[in-house]
Amino acid sequence: MMFVWREAFAGLRRNLTMSIAMVITTAISLGLLGAGLLAVRTIDRTEDLYYSLIAVQVALDEPTSADDRDCSSPVCTGLRGELEANPLVASVEYESRDDAFARFQRIYAGQSILQLVRPQSLPATLRVTMADPLRGEEIVTQYTGRPGVRNVVDQRSTVADLFSFLGSVRNATFGLAVVQALAALLLISNTIQLSAFTRRTEVGIMRLVGASRWYTQVPFLIEAVVTGVVGAVLATGGLVLGKIFFLDRLMSGRLLANTIPPIGMSDVLGYVGPVLVVVGAVIATATGYVTLRLYVRT
Repeated sequence: MMFVWREAFAGLRRNLTMSIAMVITTAISLGLLGAGLLAVRTIDRTEDLYYSLIAVQVALDEPTSADDRDCSSPVCTGLRGELEANPLVASVEYESRDDAFARFQRIYAGQSILQLVRPQSLPATLRVTMADPLRGEEIVTQYTGRPGVRNVVDQRSTVADLFSFLGSVRNATFGLAVVQALAALLLISNTIQLSAFTRRTEVGIMRLVGASRWYTQVPFLIEAVVTGVVGAVLATGGLVLGKIFFLDRLMSGRLLANTIPPIGMSDVLGYVGPVLVVVGAVIATATGYVTLRLYVRT
């Protein structure tokens, strides 16, 4: 067994530049794959966060908004009762015009837009929390145009652009990862062929003295696995550095701090890192095995 390992590392040293190129290419492709996995994880958390906060807003018309401070008018009471009895609805909360203006002041405190908005600009609203956030459009359809209703807005549509953007980032990352993975596969295949060619005499002698084909091919598979695992480790290290020096600073900005859930170190080291090591080892092993079976004949 020690002989097999010595042969594997001797092959890596003999083709050092090709081995380094293979490790770097593998690291880049796995790093992009890891970035895609983190993007997927972030998108899932963001959707869970926003769907737990999103409500359907049933804005009341001007007469009701102006005169009703506690949803005691017949129009508001009737709408609220219907909504609370609806099986699609989890809860209903009333927000008067004054409450809406106070919330607006808290959100835009210190900004010039406050000078342009008056309480009369904001309607009273029934905030409807859905039992299933994905079915908010049904409430929009049922209550749009009802007496006393100004308009009905499903807040899920307001974050659709955000999810679309995150999905585009994820798809682009995976696309680049596929291209880099193909380059890594070709490099692994070429390196194994070159390594086998430079050691064809030794392998021939081993076959003559009775070594099995599998025994002579194991060192080449070990070379491939080592480069794949080293590439995965480098990719994980790159993701850690990217999180510390780029993502953490980006996510700490006022715009994104409360918009997208942060990516933790456990996401990189505990979730993505092990996946990349396994994927790197499996891809390298499979590529090495196929290359040896198709191109290397001893």
